[in-house]
Amino acid sequence: MRVNMQSLGAMRPRALPIIAGRYFQGSIVYRRNNASLSSLDKAQTLTEKIVQRYSLGLPQDKIVKSGDFVTLSPHKCMTHDNSWPVASKFMSIGATKVHDPSQIVCTLDHDVQNKSETNLKKYQQIETFAKQQGIPFFPAGFGIGHQVMIEEGYAWPGTVTVASDSHSNMYGGVGCLGTPIVRTDAASIWATGRTWWQIPPVAKCHFTGVLPAGVTGKDVIVALCGLFNNDEVLNHAIEFTGSEETMRSLPVDDRLAIANMTTEWGALSGLFPIDSVLLSWLRYKATTSAMYQSGRGTEERFSHALVENLTTSPIRADPGATYAKSLFLDLSTLSPYVSGPNSVKVATPLRDLESQKINIQKAYLVSCTNSRASDLAAAAKVFTEAAKTGASPKVAPNVELYIAAASLAEQRTAEEAGDWGVLLAAGAKPLPSGCGPCIGLGTGLLEAGEVGISASNRNFKGRMGSPDAKAYLASPEVVAASALSGYISGPGFYEAPEGVTKVILGEGTGNVEADKATSIEEALAKVISEADLLVDNAQSSLFGEAEEAPAEKAGAGLTEIVAGFPEKVRGEIVFCDADNLNTDAIYPGKYTYQDGVSIEKMAEVCMENYDTEFGSVIREGDILVSGFNFGCGSSREQAATAILAAKIPLVVSGSFGNIFSRNSINNALLGLEVPRLVEGLRKEFSGKEKALTRRTGWTFEWDVSKSEITVQEGEGGAKWSQAVGEMPPNVQEIIARGGLEKWVKAEIGL
Repeated sequence: MRVNMQSLGAMRPRALPIIAGRYFQGSIVYRRNNASLSSLDKAQTLTEKIVQRYSLGLPQDKIVKSGDFVTLSPHKCMTHDNSWPVASKFMSIGATKVHDPSQIVCTLDHDVQNKSETNLKKYQQIETFAKQQGIPFFPAGFGIGHQVMIEEGYAWPGTVTVASDSHSNMYGGVGCLGTPIVRTDAASIWATGRTWWQIPPVAKCHFTGVLPAGVTGKDVIVALCGLFNNDEVLNHAIEFTGSEETMRSLPVDDRLAIANMTTEWGALSGLFPIDSVLLSWLRYKATTSAMYQSGRGTEERFSHALVENLTTSPIRADPGATYAKSLFLDLSTLSPYVSGPNSVKVATPLRDLESQKINIQKAYLVSCTNSRASDLAAAAKVFTEAAKTGASPKVAPNVELYIAAASLAEQRTAEEAGDWGVLLAAGAKPLPSGCGPCIGLGTGLLEAGEVGISASNRNFKGRMGSPDAKAYLASPEVVAASALSGYISGPGFYEAPEGVTKVILGEGTGNVEADKATSIEEALAKVISEADLLVDNAQSSLFGEAEEAPAEKAGAGLTEIVAGFPEKVRGEIVFCDADNLNTDAIYPGKYTYQDGVSIEKMAEVCMENYDTEFGSVIREGDILVSGFNFGCGSSREQAATAILAAKIPLVVSGSFGNIFSRNSINNALLGLEVPRLVEGLRKEFSGKEKALTRRTGWTFEWDVSKSEITVQEGEGGAKWSQAVGEMPPNVQEIIARGGLEKWVKAEIGL
């Protein structure tokens, strides 16, 4: 059966209003809005403009803005090894036919080295399902899903393209608004062609100067993650801007690396402009696609007509568009940077680490971030240049260098150029195109006590192997040079420009006059907003509309409690004192693609990469409290379900990663943001012996009907209460029924 689209639309929480607009599958719709708004109100960011195109059911004059909830019908939706769990969800809600097979792309890329009967069976199930449904399918070894989306032309400039994977941000490198969804969302898109999305606040990251020789896009994003490391762009959409000269210094492959790792920076998307650099790249792709005729329709997706349409009907941010914040980075002041160990929020100039001669045991040229042909060429150059000096162009003794191209096509390009052969001759160990070591699967993982350096995107503790190993991230050149020398080092290609002593970056655009003008414009927008509020208040007085309760009294009324949802949630606080406690720490990647893991096993491995003693400390019904940006990282739903398996009903944090929040609601895990509680716990236990997981003796009670929490700070300690946001009855209903999947089944009568 087909799932009723109206039923799915009705399932959206009433507290999350759905706003929508026109969309035609496979084409771009240009809406002309004639709303009686000020020019400032009409001005949209590039993100908002693209979302406008792919929103369903928008009122005729609706201009979408940050904060709006929309019903999205994305241009494309990609799933990978998680396709079978998505298919299982799809079938469990009663669906039998994918709404629009051309909207979906299935790739196999994460566990491609696993030749077990179980994994091969799963891969066969995915392939069979895709072929039965008419879904484009790319088998194991063809390429990493995100790279496939780029090189096959599915992630197209000016469109919204999603994937059930956290690194969907990468599509922003080609001017495509890529953003991650979770498995339940993917099943919804398969069944109905749509899902819901809240437009995040949009941050502008403005580049000035030009990138020096010897500095790469990887250095740019590693520096951004490490130098703007106070959650400046957490849960934001990012738009990268710069002068034509500046942007010419960032080729598309560098843009892809930068956009890819905006995920690690905390953002939900990382969007580059559709400019001359991108258009030249697209024209080259159109020409080569027409010449080689893949038989997969690549030449149709990369046609010159579609490319020229981007020039005749350009899409760009409006002058005066409102940004939540603006940051700038002078590229000309940047040098090679290295991330880590074990954190993307720690970035160090290569020169500082090089002097320490940090020995490595493993090096990796892998991942969708930096293993395209251009990256492999850059790495090969390190060995060929070493040979010119008389040095042995071989990987150092006691070092293992692993290489895996982002796709088979990229590997063939590297082979034809001779770069793949150079790396093999140097002693590199080839792996099939896929995620492999990046997610901690297959050959060559880090063992306890080892140090590794990788061109990939995520170096969380335990992600690439043992939690007792150290992982650094760097550009392909630095990875190759480190493999050659045996310690973290560079190839010597970078020379600091005269007079450059530090990286120039900060808030604003880096242009004092422009920033001053922006401040004036923002002040004007505020005045207009206040004037609108005065008019609204006057209308309310004249026509007798009910006044809204003051903010401090908003929680005074009682919230309706639906059947099956607890009126109160109470338990002892267990404190995991860590910010950025990520999904790899909560539920290790090595279990993520093992289907059929029991609830008991999920509970056993919960927090394994954070604290191996977690399971012995917690008790059923505890309230888990952690720091800020809890649940950052990947889109894996098991990060939420493992906590539930451990019989913890509620997580309280200073803030949550957006994807984790979405997964929590979809899987019936409760969550609250209470920064005051986190700060209070840190103050109380700051002088105590360090414990990764601590029983506090404090109790926490959430009165859902009163929208209020009460904390008792241990026996005889202080007791305080605080108002929290209302839990809307329809969100309660989803959670009471055991999550979104079960809610949908109930709504359609299954």
